[in-house]
Amino acid sequence: MNEPREALLRVEALGRDYEEGRVQALRDIGFRAEAGQCIALTGPSGCGKSTLLSLLGLLDRPSRGRILLAGEDLAQVRDAAAFRARRVGFVFQFHHMLPTMTLQENVEAPMIALGLGRRERRERAAAMLEQVDLAARAHFLPAQVSGGERQRAAVARALVNAPTLLLADEPTGNLDSRNGQRVVDLLVAQARERGALVLVATHNPEIAAALDRRIALRDGALLPD
Repeated sequence: MNEPREALLRVEALGRDYEEGRVQALRDIGFRAEAGQCIALTGPSGCGKSTLLSLLGLLDRPSRGRILLAGEDLAQVRDAAAFRARRVGFVFQFHHMLPTMTLQENVEAPMIALGLGRRERRERAAAMLEQVDLAARAHFLPAQVSGGERQRAAVARALVNAPTLLLADEPTGNLDSRNGQRVVDLLVAQARERGALVLVATHNPEIAAALDRRIALRDGALLPD
């Protein structure tokens, strides 16, 4: 009989309040997840999906509860920006590519925080763009490529620092079904190859069904499995 794998991510009694406690965006959220898993976060708009991703990525702090990533309590992290650079990758619905920088330069940008030299940044970014089939577009500006290509470049940027945790907030929301599926396939394949944990917030039932597991939220609380 196989022993259960140690959880990479542990979320315990997590809550987030706003307006001095009058609004509870998240209430008593708890779950565990393993490296290599691809998990869909589902639920209606306003249910807390984006809030949860923000807490997991240290873009915000919880009102109560705790988050442990690879055994590290995120409440003890003093330099959130450095932690994100080393451990977390983000893909958003709106790609947030810097418009005056080429795709290559956009993918290189997260590596600056790690103190990598220019040559290594270029080599790693070029290799990552090759893996998402964008080598021929490396020196194009975001406005010069399609929406699907911009989002694939955003995936490359999110993965280039080999994060432990990859967070995607409606990454296919502005794409047609073909390009949307291609982006999700890239996220899943690249994350599994690297042993990363992926959480994808999505309204798309087909995307949710294709992932390993679903965590459903409503009114800031978990729904039963």
